Amino acid sequence: MGRVHAPAGLRALADLDRRAFDRVASARLTGLEPVLPVLSRTADHGVLWFAAAAGLAATRRVALRRAALRGVIGIGVASPLVNLLGKRAFRRHRPVLDLVPPRRVRWRPPASHAFPSGHSASAAAFATGVALEAPPAVALPVAAVAGAVAFSRVYTGAHFPGDVLVGVFLGAAVGVGTRFVWPARPQVAKVTRTGGERVQIAQDGQGMVVVVNADSGDNAADGGRRLLRPPAELALELVRRELPAARIVRPDPDDDLAKVLDEAAADAEVLAVIGGDGTVNAAAVAALRHRVPLLPIPGGTFDHFARALGIELPADAVAAYRGGCLGRADVGFVTQVSGEGDGTDDDLLFLNTASFGAYPELVDRRERLEGRLGKWPALAVAAARTLRHAQPVEMVVGGRTVRVWLGFVGNCAFGSQGPAPTWRDRLDDGRLDVRVVVAADRAPRLRALAAVLLGHLHLTRGYRHWRADALDLVAPAGGLRLARDGEVTTVSSALGFGKYARELRVFCRPRRGLVPA
Repeated sequence: MGRVHAPAGLRALADLDRRAFDRVASARLTGLEPVLPVLSRTADHGVLWFAAAAGLAATRRVALRRAALRGVIGIGVASPLVNLLGKRAFRRHRPVLDLVPPRRVRWRPPASHAFPSGHSASAAAFATGVALEAPPAVALPVAAVAGAVAFSRVYTGAHFPGDVLVGVFLGAAVGVGTRFVWPARPQVAKVTRTGGERVQIAQDGQGMVVVVNADSGDNAADGGRRLLRPPAELALELVRRELPAARIVRPDPDDDLAKVLDEAAADAEVLAVIGGDGTVNAAAVAALRHRVPLLPIPGGTFDHFARALGIELPADAVAAYRGGCLGRADVGFVTQVSGEGDGTDDDLLFLNTASFGAYPELVDRRERLEGRLGKWPALAVAAARTLRHAQPVEMVVGGRTVRVWLGFVGNCAFGSQGPAPTWRDRLDDGRLDVRVVVAADRAPRLRALAAVLLGHLHLTRGYRHWRADALDLVAPAGGLRLARDGEVTTVSSALGFGKYARELRVFCRPRRGLVPA
């Protein structure tokens, strides 16, 4: 049989690949020659990237933790794809390193095949995952290190340039592909610019009243161990140091927090509040009533609304205030149509979500377990126990009679598919995000549990999702338990949901399209 000849185009590419390899592998880069081989070895088995992920995860920045997780997921997909499938399919041999004079760095050719480059695929997957979540100040250095690792594979003679380029392409594609199962979260949600409105800004905090909910974050724990200092105390310490002229108000445990906030807002140029979502919710009521801007300072177990504004740490809140960056955000409300429930005629506000069905019970169980188990283990145990015993409730939602397991009404459209208020692209779209899990012929308990924990309710049978300007809900007589921003209350059985569009003035981290007021 005659020899099978490769097409002329492939031979030309192979020759070009070989010439490029010879030039790179024989180059002498002053200062980098001892560094690149070490960097290449450090990336073996993903050690370099797992160490970087651990460093990002050790921060208190949610964006960096998400970046670390997305990068590790990318490696977990790209590495087997290249090393177990790609290399076995193509079986390209390693290049022969024959340099004169040889480098002083000892080099041993890997035993596996060359095409594509597994190191390059992992580097690109991790860097792409980080770039989807982290700010440029973090993403660019990670990308530079990933590029250096890919280059080192050619420089040390381990791969041809074509191996590396294909590996980088596959890794980047995997990194981008993670968005299909886990959408990337914007660092800052958009809000409407305040335009010509002005507010008194003082570098020392003059005119600001800060209300501290000392009980916020009291259940915060790390792996079941109670934190040495509650987040609210750490935030208060920073405020006292950075804004010494601000007036601090610390309600006693027996005080009415809503009344304290109302009195503070009446006497403030800026109302600041240290606490979680429930505390910020109460502060928003006072801020709306007295027409003062609200500055949320993270200090609770969950700080979803503050994070949506780009305020992840107390230092971010101080920077947002001093920068005078103001925007207008929507506020959701619940109107009790009948006179049942707690007897109030005022609208009940929510900044993140209002939830009904089995979710309020899940919240109660989670709060009882958080001090012993930590935040996420408590959520898993609470979800398992709640859904094991929960029974669907027949109610009328949006004019349709359904048997509801879980129901959520979000303030603005959420990008995530799960029940937790994780991220939104805008806080001023004027819409309600309605998500309901209704009972099918066979109650999907295990699938519903997995969907709640993994954040993919759309995988559950009976899942309904739509967006609306308003929503009517009628439940059986006797009242309905409603969780608003994590706080559970009993309300009447007939409810109306709506929006106060762009009514709440809030401080936020600057972003493109939002300039300081």
